[in-house]
Amino acid sequence: MTSGSTPTPTRGPLDGDRLAGASDLTPDLTFELLPETPSTNEVAAERARAGAHEGLVVVADHQSSGRGRLDRTWETPPGTAVTFSLVLRPTVPPASWPWLPLLVGHNVAKAITALGYDAKVKWPNDVLLDADRKVAGILVERVETPTGPAAIVGVGINVAMTADELPVPTATSLAVAGPGGPDRTSVLLAVVAAVREGYDVWQAGGEQGTTRLATSYRSHCATLGRDVRVELPGGGELLGRATDIDDDGRLVVTTAAGTERVGAGDVIHVRPTSA
Repeated sequence: MTSGSTPTPTRGPLDGDRLAGASDLTPDLTFELLPETPSTNEVAAERARAGAHEGLVVVADHQSSGRGRLDRTWETPPGTAVTFSLVLRPTVPPASWPWLPLLVGHNVAKAITALGYDAKVKWPNDVLLDADRKVAGILVERVETPTGPAAIVGVGINVAMTADELPVPTATSLAVAGPGGPDRTSVLLAVVAAVREGYDVWQAGGEQGTTRLATSYRSHCATLGRDVRVELPGGGELLGRATDIDDDGRLVVTTAAGTERVGAGDVIHVRPTSA
């Protein structure tokens, strides 16, 4: 879908009956629908500490104070976004955990593409449409629980926001990118299914699973091959070309001084300096 005139999106509530039916049909997913909450990640973390099983999906019809990386906050008008947090309990080796945020971004992008959009992932896991405009953000947090560590996978997708409602010029929504797109419940179910399927394949594949994920991720990463400015904590920066994603999920940047590798937790922003 391509950009067009500002649409008039439908802003009805999420369909609780469809979510309940999805839980019945897919035993490895259970949906908990909340009318409103400040943060689905916080609720999901509480559920995980209380023993929630892998596959619990905490969904907010309206999330009033979402959190992103580096404690950035964001808000959306009621009825315009999909916001959920998925409880996972990975059994892969600890060295493979850094791939989980990339896996989620990659599979969210695949799901949005399957809905009729041209989605790409910006390293590590922002999902982009239409000339580098962000349509979805992801926050993966590790929490310790009595039964072992869990991963809380938070996803927020701009679905029905109009152009005037977008918070920054670099953001977009499915409605802006392609008027007449799917409703929020359909987006939610498609994205959750894609993330869970990609996660299950990765878990079952062992070392080869991570290798296959890395290959697929690289082929869909909009950052690779571009000149970038990597903003670092403390005001430092790297200027160079993003040339690869290494085996640990780090971005490889070739600068005038040599090659640098940065992990998602090491950077403030990665911004393109070339088309």
